[in-house]
Amino acid sequence: MKTLISRVALTTLLSTTAIPAYAASAADVAALRKEIQSMRQSYESRIAQLEKKLSQVEQVKTQPAVAARPQQASVAPAAPSRDIRDNSFNPSIGVILNGQYRSFSEDEGDIAGFAVGHEGERGKEGLSVEHTELNFSANVDDKFYGSTTAAIAEHEGETEIELEEAFVQTLPGMGLPTGATIKAGRALWTLGYLNEHHTHADDFSDRPLPYRVFLDNTFNDDGVEFTYVLPTNFYSEVGGGIFRGDDYPFGSASGDGVGAWSAFARVGGDIGANQNWRIGGYVLSGDGNRMSNEDVVNFIGDTRLYVADARYTWAPTGNPHEQEVLLQGEYFWRNEDGTYEDTDAATGLVPFDDHSNGWYAQAVYKFLPQWRVGARYSQLISPSVPAGLAGSALDSGGHDPQTYTLMGDWTNSEFSRIRLQYSREELAQGHKDNQFLLQYIMSIGAHGAHKY
Repeated sequence: MKTLISRVALTTLLSTTAIPAYAASAADVAALRKEIQSMRQSYESRIAQLEKKLSQVEQVKTQPAVAARPQQASVAPAAPSRDIRDNSFNPSIGVILNGQYRSFSEDEGDIAGFAVGHEGERGKEGLSVEHTELNFSANVDDKFYGSTTAAIAEHEGETEIELEEAFVQTLPGMGLPTGATIKAGRALWTLGYLNEHHTHADDFSDRPLPYRVFLDNTFNDDGVEFTYVLPTNFYSEVGGGIFRGDDYPFGSASGDGVGAWSAFARVGGDIGANQNWRIGGYVLSGDGNRMSNEDVVNFIGDTRLYVADARYTWAPTGNPHEQEVLLQGEYFWRNEDGTYEDTDAATGLVPFDDHSNGWYAQAVYKFLPQWRVGARYSQLISPSVPAGLAGSALDSGGHDPQTYTLMGDWTNSEFSRIRLQYSREELAQGHKDNQFLLQYIMSIGAHGAHKY
């Protein structure tokens, strides 16, 4: 190999060198031979050096690579952006650590005029490991994706493990029309904006009053949902589902195991290059025996919940990683037709056919890549109480509960966030609770990106 390269180099050199035509003497021939020999040795030395370098490069390529975590050069957006849906069938395993410290100025946190499930109640005071999540996700094959999330939390002094999600979802290879998806199992279903998201992804440490009262924080019943993104020039999606009806706001399934249904439609789009928006309308309907406030207040009958949501984002600099403004709000309207019973007040079964509503609005401003501030207001409008329920937990005394919340958080990366929050809750007449909260949220391992 070396000899061949040397000959090629020498031939090229001679072919490109102008040699005058003259009659060469014996001395001239000897001098020329000596010069050629010197050039050959020089080229062979250089070729040997190049071959040595090539051998070193090949050895490095065959050695196993050592993974080094790159230094954080820039901060990721507030919402995690890792995608776990194309992991070649290898399970993605993640853990979310959520610790808090709370301080309250009032001993009680009951919401006057409303029966609330235990998830919607005020958290406990002091230090606590509030909510730890374990998530396992992977493509099952070329047609299905699966995910399971188990939530570990403490309630009334006991550690509880709750199956928050366990579902399968079709992939494009399933053969459904483009934009169509079917999800089956237990999941955070499409209802308003926040319900599809895990609570650790929220912009505030707790959910607003309508979610606490109407959904016991989240609706994640067992069921099947169909969604279809329409082939339009702007974002438009429709869908619906059927559910067992065991989860709040229902409480027990009917005889055939289908006790609730939902439907929704939403649209969205961009405004120029730096702004986008989305609005939606939703309905959730079912019947059952709903028990709340530690089984003290019971409702038996039909419940129908209507929700409207709107969201707007704006990146002032054109880069949402640097600065971003988020405006968001939801409105809830609930109608109930059945009977209420307050066992503490010994009211018996009292007919009830009325509605209640609530709403919240919030604004969050990311003024630096790692820092955000936000404000939120939420309110409930209490229903009229029948005479048979006067003086019970459902009697608000004419007061409409409301909450004011301020927060500031620091996001070191998409894996860690620390938040400070202040809330003033006025949940009953003459009840003003000043709450301070310090929270950390840490993500270990893989975790899927949250929806818009």
